[in-house]
Amino acid sequence: MRAILLAASLLLPTLSVAEIFDQADQVRPVLPGMQAPEFRALDVDGEMIEVDPAALERPVVLTFYRGGWCPYCNMHLAELRTTEEELTEMGFDVWFISPDKPELLAEGKDSEFGYRLLSDPGMNAAQAFGIAFRLDDETFERYVGFGNDLNERSGDDHQALPAPATFIIGTDGRIQFGYVNPDYSVRLAPEVLLAAARAYIDGAHRRLQRNRGDG
Repeated sequence: MRAILLAASLLLPTLSVAEIFDQADQVRPVLPGMQAPEFRALDVDGEMIEVDPAALERPVVLTFYRGGWCPYCNMHLAELRTTEEELTEMGFDVWFISPDKPELLAEGKDSEFGYRLLSDPGMNAAQAFGIAFRLDDETFERYVGFGNDLNERSGDDHQALPAPATFIIGTDGRIQFGYVNPDYSVRLAPEVLLAAARAYIDGAHRRLQRNRGDG
């Protein structure tokens, strides 16, 4: 399956559609230069939050993962958490979001880290970002056989997952960078994320200087 690496220079016209696609390789993610969509999610306490990217006070690194049951996700999140200190120092908020219910998120929360865990049980956020897809019955039942009833974990019967993805959202509410790969075994390297984050911060500083007439 193809990886979708969306650098800030790729201002493509493809639009995301709020729907659940039939297969992972059919997803149509939001692209750099596009306005990030508003979305709803639950925090670890089950409180509903509404996110308006156009009103962000700090840029956000938003990572969608399949859930705490997924070993690839757990390994990848552990890798990305090594970037948190540098991302925070650069001024980013770090959010991870999955279909798992809030009580399942809370089980995996590591108090040593400052990242934010969010629950997207109805796939509202994943659909808004164009990365939600529905598992076929055979795959779904195979997961159930492994002890991973995804509908039970989300509390919904959509039988869906997000394609693993990471987006950088700027304070202007626009997508600055994105990586989406329908192949869940292939993930964004931490060093690539940090490079993209630094590029955004450097660009923001240059724009600020131009606006001030400093160069």
